[in-house]
Amino acid sequence: MKATSATPSTSAPVAHNALPPPSATSNARSSRIAPHSHIKGLGLTSDGLAAPDGAGFIGQTNAREACGVVVDLVKSRKFSGRALLLVGAPGTGKTALALAVSHELGTKVPFCPMVGSEVYSTEVKKTEVLAESFRRAIGLRIKETKEVYEGEVTELTPAESENPLSGYGKTVSHVIVGLKTVKGTKQLRLDPTIYEAILKEKIVVGDVIYVEANTGAVKRVGRSDAYASSYDLESETYVPLPKGDVHKRKELVQDVTLGDLDAANARPQGGQDIMSVMGSLVKSGRTEVTDKLRREVNKVVKGYVDQGVAEVVPGVVFIDEVHMLDIECFTYLNALLESPMAPTVILATNRGNALVRGTTDVVSPHGVPVDLLDRCLIVKTDGYNREQIGKVVQLRANVEGLKLGPGVLERIAEEGERGSMRYALQLLTPASILAGLSGRNQIEVEDIGEMNELFLDAKTSATNIGADGGFDGGKMW
Repeated sequence: MKATSATPSTSAPVAHNALPPPSATSNARSSRIAPHSHIKGLGLTSDGLAAPDGAGFIGQTNAREACGVVVDLVKSRKFSGRALLLVGAPGTGKTALALAVSHELGTKVPFCPMVGSEVYSTEVKKTEVLAESFRRAIGLRIKETKEVYEGEVTELTPAESENPLSGYGKTVSHVIVGLKTVKGTKQLRLDPTIYEAILKEKIVVGDVIYVEANTGAVKRVGRSDAYASSYDLESETYVPLPKGDVHKRKELVQDVTLGDLDAANARPQGGQDIMSVMGSLVKSGRTEVTDKLRREVNKVVKGYVDQGVAEVVPGVVFIDEVHMLDIECFTYLNALLESPMAPTVILATNRGNALVRGTTDVVSPHGVPVDLLDRCLIVKTDGYNREQIGKVVQLRANVEGLKLGPGVLERIAEEGERGSMRYALQLLTPASILAGLSGRNQIEVEDIGEMNELFLDAKTSATNIGADGGFDGGKMW
């Protein structure tokens, strides 16, 4: 059978359901491209001004500068218990702003995103979902100086002896572990219970570990970099050989959230018998935490903070589509904002004057009650012009690895100005598939034209709806 040419023939057109030809980069490592993968931060200069297209963010100069002030307030811990409300039309970058704020805060500050409709659950109360999100957004950085044995494992030899309880089989009497650092080596004779912890951590020779002297807890840090290979993608984490002596005093820092502490105390560990195991399988997945338990956790945390062992790190709760909350949730939100341990709250909505959910006659700006609006700093997002839409499309094309032919960028920017920027961005991937089916490695203007024949934007679809609410005389629903 002869190989066919990649050039499309007029007599045998390529079917739309055919697979695209394999690309030269098919073996390369790829990752999922999320809608906001190109957002790396707010893109502000050192003096707090917004760069034209910094950190992947195009436009929204005033909103980005306002969010930069909020980021500085959060880092200085002067914005706890307050709220920032992002308002604007759909597709103007409200969620992107919130994600940019999380990038600016870094990984050490907890960031807990949620959508307003998440509170409507059949397992727990609406107020419980809100309280749980708030607790997950409050971090606790625990600092503790412990006496540890740290180094690279050079020897791991369990010593066996006759089982005194039975004449059959043997049992581990102790384990010999050799540890090496830059300064020296040391051989440890450890209890058999520590050997069980070593097996649970799946520790082998060449791993870097530390063993707490007081408790015997074993922690695997990673694989020694002496065993590092030249692979592009590996599941191992390689760490350098520890410095100093094997036996040392080490400051350990652990980051947890109040939500983690609540969950750990709300789910007591059962026994190891078959009934306990079966009971844990059939019980509900979510456990409601009582206010009494939260007060006890707060009391313990306050004791740690007073002793200087721990430090509270207020984070950020982002509630998108906040108009989906009802009047009960808004009332509870006011109480949460006034609590002593409250994170920064960022809200986002695309509503104008709207009925507050859960009421029949309360119409409020943005669908949020006036008493909560009074607590918010409000930032408005602006629409995008054709030039800005073109820049965003080009940026997304670069992120997705797509090539645009001459005139394509201007055509997509025109479609985005006529319809919406989301519609313009959604044309990129289908057009690239169509170009691949035609044997081309870049998107041409005719691909965009064919996309418009296959798909409709929201405004065009709305104009096709008749006065009776149906299509061609048929009802829409």
